[in-house]
Amino acid sequence: MTQLDEKLTMLKELTDAKGISGNEAEAREVMKKHIAPYATKVYTDNLGSLIAEKVGKENGPKVMVAGHLDEIGFMITRIDDNGFLYFQTIGGWWSQVMLAQRVTIQTSKGDITGLIGSKPPHIMSAEARKKPYEIKDMFIDIGASSKEEAEEFGVRPGDSVVPYFEFTQMNNEKMLMAKAWDNRIGCAIAIEVLKQLDGAAHPNVVYGVGTVQEEVGLRGAKTATSTIKPDIGFAVDTGIAGDTPGISDKDADSKLGDGPQIILYDASMISHKGVRDFVVETAESNDIPFQYASLAGGGTDSGSIHLTANGVPALSITIATRYIHSHAAIIHEDDFDNAVKLIVEVIKGLDADKVKEITFS
Repeated sequence: MTQLDEKLTMLKELTDAKGISGNEAEAREVMKKHIAPYATKVYTDNLGSLIAEKVGKENGPKVMVAGHLDEIGFMITRIDDNGFLYFQTIGGWWSQVMLAQRVTIQTSKGDITGLIGSKPPHIMSAEARKKPYEIKDMFIDIGASSKEEAEEFGVRPGDSVVPYFEFTQMNNEKMLMAKAWDNRIGCAIAIEVLKQLDGAAHPNVVYGVGTVQEEVGLRGAKTATSTIKPDIGFAVDTGIAGDTPGISDKDADSKLGDGPQIILYDASMISHKGVRDFVVETAESNDIPFQYASLAGGGTDSGSIHLTANGVPALSITIATRYIHSHAAIIHEDDFDNAVKLIVEVIKGLDADKVKEITFS
């Protein structure tokens, strides 16, 4: 692998950081490190969401660009007499992507390594082997021989468990594999947007936000939006890629490298027509590639953003991602670059008149 440049180093640090829902502190500190140099001020709300404010024009419209800090993972609920750990899923998991995967348990005495285990198939009935193994029957093996030894290691119920995977630049160097693209890529977009606005004229106040607890109900976006009271909101997140075997165009048709996804509809919101039209117009006039997408199930922080106070016109802009909600996923670097470029150009056009026109369109 070639030496990582500044941008890829940021992406590595963000994705390698541990931060399941409800315990996002490590990821928040990494985001803060990278975004603070380009912000007028940085603070957190009382739930833990990071807010970086960048003033272009005092008293201009408030524009929120929010990625979520949290990733899916697990929480320890019980230690049995033999030192095996049982857990609760945090966020949505599919049982078939979990077995035999390495995890990190964040204990009071530091991080320890574990492996998600199950009964071996060799001793299952033929009928049982045909069925997906249920999450409730899985456990985590940390090499402890008893409950007392596990406790000596520092493990206790409530500890966070994070998937383990290291950032990897693939042979096609535009293809980037890591854990937690969902949604450190959104946090990275917020950072890079503020960076590219540094020294540039823009007619508003921009807020780069890392929200908490998105994966368990879009919770941090509620408190962050209440704190900011934005005039326009963008959630930046991962979306479904449709360019792997077995997926038909009617299920998902987005391709890695073909540009950011403009979400028309998801289970949490109908995208605001005025915002959507302005973003599409901006993309087309600046020759920025984009794709349309919709999600029948699942939602993004826009679902909370648009319902805050007396309503916030909002849109989700996402990055097509393979294998989300597993230990590792793949994105295309060009999609990240074009998402940033698009949002920067949109922000430059969001003056008070345009925001008023959009809001009441």
